[in-house]
Amino acid sequence: MSEYLRKTWVVFLLASVSCFLWGSAFPGVKIGYEWFHIASGETAAQILFAGCRFFLAGILVILFGSLTSGKLLRPSGAEWKHAALISLFQTILQYILFYIGLAHTAGTKASIIIGSNVFIAILTASLIFRQEKLTGKKVLGCLIGFVGVVLINLAPGKMSLAVSFGGEGLVLLSTVAYAFSSVIMKKYAKKDNPVMLSGYQFFIGGVVMMVAGYLMGGRISEVSGKAMLILLYLSFASAAAYTIWSQLLKYNPVSKVAVFGFMNPVFGVALSAILLHESSQIPFWQGGAALVCITIGIVISNKSGREAAAA
Repeated sequence: MSEYLRKTWVVFLLASVSCFLWGSAFPGVKIGYEWFHIASGETAAQILFAGCRFFLAGILVILFGSLTSGKLLRPSGAEWKHAALISLFQTILQYILFYIGLAHTAGTKASIIIGSNVFIAILTASLIFRQEKLTGKKVLGCLIGFVGVVLINLAPGKMSLAVSFGGEGLVLLSTVAYAFSSVIMKKYAKKDNPVMLSGYQFFIGGVVMMVAGYLMGGRISEVSGKAMLILLYLSFASAAAYTIWSQLLKYNPVSKVAVFGFMNPVFGVALSAILLHESSQIPFWQGGAALVCITIGIVISNKSGREAAAA
């Protein structure tokens, strides 16, 4: 299995599935807000909603892992600490900082800042945790891929140069939290079961976010059958995507996997166009150019990874 998950075409296929699921969360969350009657400015309610989503995602992953292993998936004392640390960065800090920051900045600017998480993840793995070498091709691949992220989010009249710590600053910190979660997951997944870590980090993070959102005044008063279905789908998407991602991180360099994160906004824009009828916001040529840049960036970065593995 380990050799299979190291093959480039397998990484491409599975990472693309994860990115599709994460990309589907962009329109999915918007639909969820509409069906649960959560207004765009209700940050506390949004954090509460996210907590419910990740709590259910944790339950789904734990159930899946328990069924496939034939026993209850339960962490030991040390594994509890590992799952809690991953949850702190992957779920709690990343999403709380993101939701608060998003309330004070434009969605377009937030999306471009989030696109920098590939850079930060590779720099963190290379320069801080020393898990791999930082090469010129990795940097070049990230730069080209990031251009694609900017293109897919760039629209006339949607950008400004104004920045603030409470807006753009918090969104940037959320990407730093994500980067740390990736390298911490890779570190602990060498010995711990990544499915177990995924399930319990979601479970812990979901509980913390539900409590935080409720204490901040968040409430979800409108519940319907279709609203619960979209919540269940978002939970499944998070559970499946992050479980697959954690398995890839276990057997591959962070840079080889993280660079596929540039595909998230592509799937997000495409699915938003289909589900939310937002196709008029991005010209076809702009979306095509963005996809070309992201594809070239992924190819260059993975070529660097193959050369490093051969060496």
